[in-house]
Amino acid sequence: MQLALFDFDHTITVCDTYSRFLRRVATPEQRAQAWWRIGPWLLAYRLKLISAERIRRRVTAQVFTGRHAGEVSQLARDYAREHLAGMMRPEMLEQIQWHKAQGHTVVVVSGSLDLYLRHWCEQMGLQMICNTLEVQDNRLTGRYANGDCGPRKVALIRKRFDLGTYQRIHAYGDSREDKPMLALAHERWYRGKCLT
Repeated sequence: MQLALFDFDHTITVCDTYSRFLRRVATPEQRAQAWWRIGPWLLAYRLKLISAERIRRRVTAQVFTGRHAGEVSQLARDYAREHLAGMMRPEMLEQIQWHKAQGHTVVVVSGSLDLYLRHWCEQMGLQMICNTLEVQDNRLTGRYANGDCGPRKVALIRKRFDLGTYQRIHAYGDSREDKPMLALAHERWYRGKCLT
């Protein structure tokens, strides 16, 4: 029995699908205010002054607080159906298919949202661990239901899977957030290069 763990954005995909989704679902008013409310945070992130976790939390609150859950869910389904296929790395899709053909358990472990990622994972026949937005009275609060999974990938993997039962673990990632997940694996792939 073997386990294959894949980060999503910039590992399976050629770009950051979460930021593209945020731009698609942001209201005109949110887009107009984005530079003043989010711009300085984005600059700090690009300069590596703040973490991916902090910027995700900030933009998530900005875009989703108070939005109708059903409306955003429909936008996410449309986004998954119409846009995700064009963002995939063909070589990573082949790698996923290879693991599936070997009978391995394949899991996407991502800081992205289940709202759109779930549809893609179901279509591909993959399990997933990712962020879920909190909903109260059919409205999104702008917070994650169980905290940001990005920095907690390893804890969530260990909670879901008994790693000792797997003969071999494979992991694929591209960022600092993925390094603890890669450390769990026998075979580690970072930015397309095998580390072992």
